[in-house]
Amino acid sequence: MKAIFLTDTGRIRQRNEDNGGIFTNSTGDCLAIVADGMGGHNAGDVASKMTVDLFNQSWESSLKFNTAESAENWLNERISEVNLTLFEHANNHAECEGMGTTLVAAIFTADFATIANIGDSRCYILNENGFQQITEDHSLVNELVKTGIISKEDADSHPRKNVVLKALGTEQKIEADIKTILIEDGDYLLLCSDGLSDKITEIQMREVLETDNTIEVKAQTLIDMANQNGGEDNITIILIEISADAESRCSEC
Repeated sequence: MKAIFLTDTGRIRQRNEDNGGIFTNSTGDCLAIVADGMGGHNAGDVASKMTVDLFNQSWESSLKFNTAESAENWLNERISEVNLTLFEHANNHAECEGMGTTLVAAIFTADFATIANIGDSRCYILNENGFQQITEDHSLVNELVKTGIISKEDADSHPRKNVVLKALGTEQKIEADIKTILIEDGDYLLLCSDGLSDKITEIQMREVLETDNTIEVKAQTLIDMANQNGGEDNITIILIEISADAESRCSEC
């Protein structure tokens, strides 16, 4: 497995409130995280950084994930713990009141990937079945699409498309969407904040991933395209290329 993490402030904002990373535990399993912070002043920075740091601390001591159930349980437990820590921090620090962060996180083993998401940061997969989004946004426009009030095309230009209905740290308890998928040699997984998905279509993403370029070039191309299309938001991506070579598993570029 090869993986790369890139984050960019974008062309408009002065501060990058996104965070993320790729982490390997002692057993060789891999954890990838993208967190898009929100809140006044520096609160978004705090929420996303705390989330990534807390996940990494727990990941370092995690055991081998032999089953999907064990990976799903680990993510569910960590999300509950991190959410409560963020919630209490915000309540105890006036400058962080109302802070929160989206989250998309994935555990990768040799055979499967377990993905959790809260908010509108996403995970996509490119495999023999094509390119598709495998997470579902917790956002206002997605609810409007699901209920048939607006079309998916209308959602792309909706004035409130950035309104999220669920974020880590904003409530005392929260429930993430968690699912496990099988992965095979040659698959690509893309985790990203909405700074990418709001600016590049799925067709464009697929075209970039299907080139013969290295994953470093593919990832940077996606960042550059988002900036060329406006770059109004921070842009963060993790691109993972699945390889059958166990020794290359979770090597970060």
